[in-house]
Amino acid sequence: MSAATHPVAGRLESLVGGDAKLLATVMGLPLVDGIFPALVLAGALDGPLDIVQVGLLVFGGSATVAVVLAEMEGSHREIVTTVAAVGVGLVALATVEATLAPTIESVLDIHTFERAAALVVLAVAAKTASARVGEYLPRPAVVVGLGLLVSLDLSNPQLEVVLDPQLVAAAAAAAAVGAGFALGIAVAGPHLRRRMDVDRFRFGSAVALGLLALSILGLEVGTAPLAVVGVAALFALEPGCADDRPDQSAGDSTPHADAAD
Repeated sequence: MSAATHPVAGRLESLVGGDAKLLATVMGLPLVDGIFPALVLAGALDGPLDIVQVGLLVFGGSATVAVVLAEMEGSHREIVTTVAAVGVGLVALATVEATLAPTIESVLDIHTFERAAALVVLAVAAKTASARVGEYLPRPAVVVGLGLLVSLDLSNPQLEVVLDPQLVAAAAAAAAVGAGFALGIAVAGPHLRRRMDVDRFRFGSAVALGLLALSILGLEVGTAPLAVVGVAALFALEPGCADDRPDQSAGDSTPHADAAD
């Protein structure tokens, strides 16, 4: 499946050009649309497992997999270098946003905003699962904006930047998890292109995102999102097809060939 057939990556592919730009847009979209700041403010990075879940699902989702495996051209080393460079920028931007989060939180009713954050994640899950469903849903940035508006509380504002080192470290770690996942996909790209059905992984990622939204709302889902991602990855692998498919690695005459027709 190429990025063009992925509900999220396909829309972005028509707006940006170049492998690095497309990957940076896909992985950086949660920072721009407000998804990641919303999760930071909603307390979604409270523990190590939460950090891993957010990093994998928000930054290293199926759209990232589709771009790295199906759309990036060049030699294996060039692809790995590009993914690594994008990952460094991702971690830096996530750190900056987490630095500003406590200041933003001081003017919000955080309990109200958590509901908006959950709605954003549910919307992303629906868009990931189905392009048609996504057409009827508002953009995540719109939901985040409305959430900020209805959550606004100016009773005790703190207009100076208040640094929370633990929160900043957690945000950087989550971005690093997503960047590391993308780098791992790039390193294993020549093998995964012959063995992975990205469509199956996409639907599993959508289910995991839905579970993450439920956890933000306070429901006890434990490590279910991570488990779903792991199961989806296992079901997406097709080891028996490895010898039947040509190695459509980047740089071949068909650089945009789908990894799973």
